[in-house]
Amino acid sequence: MEGRLDGDVVRVGGDARQRYYDSSGYGRPTGEGVALAPVEAAHLLFRGDLDAVDGLGFREFLAIEDRLVVRFLVYRDFRERGFYLSPAREGWVDASALSSDATPDSHGGDADAQAGPDLIVYPQGKGPWDDTIAYRIWVVGEREPITASSLGKCVLAVVDEESEITYLDTSCPTIDGSTTNVLPTTVSGDLLADRAILWNPPDGLYEAAFYGQRLAGRGAEGGPLQLSLVETAYLLGESVIDLGVDLATVVERGRRVEGERFDRRLAVYTTLREAGLVPKTGFKFGADFRTYADVESVDDLGHSERLVRVLPADHAFAPRELSLDVRLAGGVHKRMTFALTTPTGDVDWLAVERLTP
Repeated sequence: MEGRLDGDVVRVGGDARQRYYDSSGYGRPTGEGVALAPVEAAHLLFRGDLDAVDGLGFREFLAIEDRLVVRFLVYRDFRERGFYLSPAREGWVDASALSSDATPDSHGGDADAQAGPDLIVYPQGKGPWDDTIAYRIWVVGEREPITASSLGKCVLAVVDEESEITYLDTSCPTIDGSTTNVLPTTVSGDLLADRAILWNPPDGLYEAAFYGQRLAGRGAEGGPLQLSLVETAYLLGESVIDLGVDLATVVERGRRVEGERFDRRLAVYTTLREAGLVPKTGFKFGADFRTYADVESVDDLGHSERLVRVLPADHAFAPRELSLDVRLAGGVHKRMTFALTTPTGDVDWLAVERLTP
């Protein structure tokens, strides 16, 4: 069978509906056969189930759009895994699958890229005639920037320069824990360089709430407690400690060593503590924080569950950056979470993890 290009669809007549849509979920039925999206037509040409489109074979047809080849690679991969899928086009899938609050709103500066998802994937055993969706797929090349705020309810299919595909599931998690944040008042100490030292802290500040580290080392049963600058600023703001300086002085010191990043980290630290989590430094993992959801005693401390990177809300990821963070978090059995922070301190949460469809 042969198709003809009609604008941005390929039309095939005859018994195309029975051969393509009814049997395998390709295209959208019309009164005279089916309409195929270019990616669907490319796959049928690749399989030899479609002979040509306006005389073009598979090789020539792939060149009609700049991004058709990367979409084809992802489309083919899902088909080979046993999934039916549809192009994300208005009128081809339910409007809820394309809603702006569930999908990316741009393609990171690629002016020719379609807004929103590229492909809608159905659960195995289901197809476009069913009312269920497994994945909303956004196809990107490894060099395309990705606006962080456009992620949250989609799967990124990142196609690298060797045509390998990495799937990254993105979601907007609820961040909460059950750690009780009961604090003392007026604990004295000194501000020294980029930390504070509390010389006679109450034991519960470290043992039960996991603030700071013992000056004598992790195994020490008591003694002075050293706090990071972000812990210091938070506890000053809560009127827990007295260092002989005000909160503005500590924040200014933080800005001198970190710039405006300190304000973002303090906003995120505060949000995490208020949500019942304990944030500790994530430096050795290349993150801002690692978090514990349920802390009753430092002596019975489990493993942290998340790595948190603090980013400005308008941050644009490179796919390689995302892949590195997610791979590292998975390697240490944690979930990679990004805190997208506005200048006013509002925080939106984005979790990203590897997916095997």
